[in-house]
Amino acid sequence: MATASRSLISHLRILFSSKVSETQFRTFSTCSSQVEELRTRIIQGKPGIMTPNSKRTGAIAVKCGMTALWDKWGERVPITILWLDDNIVSQVKVPEKEGISALQIGCAHKKEKHLTKPEVGHFRAQGVPMKRKLKEFPVTEDALLPVGTSISVLHFVPGQYVDVTGITRGKGFQGGMKRWGFSGMPASHGASLSHRSIGSTGQRDAPGKVFKGKKMPGRMGGVQRTVKNVWVYKIDPARNLMWVKGQVPGAEGNFVFIKDSVYKKPDISMLPFPTYFAPENEDQADLEPLVADLGDTDPFMAAD
Repeated sequence: MATASRSLISHLRILFSSKVSETQFRTFSTCSSQVEELRTRIIQGKPGIMTPNSKRTGAIAVKCGMTALWDKWGERVPITILWLDDNIVSQVKVPEKEGISALQIGCAHKKEKHLTKPEVGHFRAQGVPMKRKLKEFPVTEDALLPVGTSISVLHFVPGQYVDVTGITRGKGFQGGMKRWGFSGMPASHGASLSHRSIGSTGQRDAPGKVFKGKKMPGRMGGVQRTVKNVWVYKIDPARNLMWVKGQVPGAEGNFVFIKDSVYKKPDISMLPFPTYFAPENEDQADLEPLVADLGDTDPFMAAD
């Protein structure tokens, strides 16, 4: 009797395990087919409708230098000129594969002999030209673009605000007065060889150490900084140049990263979404520069 019951239980276990494994296999095969369909989805580059929650890609530019212009009212405007040197989408990241939604943008050309083998393999796998600078910009799923899409200066609109990120100029090892704005020590009344000294750096026996983060002399500059709410004064589509008001981080020839402002958000109705797509019969070399609208009121003649 005991032997018969044990054999019956073993048969039931085998039958139950086979049904469970078959169900798990069917579930796994169904999920894998759905993931494969999502991975093979086609991203189309066409104009869309931007929503308040949409987030567009940014662009990479080369800082050409600074100058000054006078607007139509005669006001002097300090200007930084940025050059968007052949920006294209070099890689697309989707949530189903990489877990994020982002676009990798490549800027400027570089010879293959000046790149490492992993970099060359990356560009060849994506089927895009060799690029000198790469930057990944997080975007929303409705702002994804196919690989090879060009990002021109018309991606931005005169009058909008942007955030510009770059590496500041390196100034080397500097003292406390230049690096942190300290007042220094007295110029006379017995001060000797300590006029630009930072003074005391701590206390006595307790705590008996210098706290971490104390402002002291050291290397200054050469760090990443972002200037927010930079006003776009003018764009030149024929030369892919952008004029922005004020200064941006970095020296001449350095790369900077431009994206839509976070705090002073532009009007979504005036922005091309997900980017600017040129008509078939449009020649970008024939386009005239676009200047921001300064209004019809002269600021120097307005009444108080």
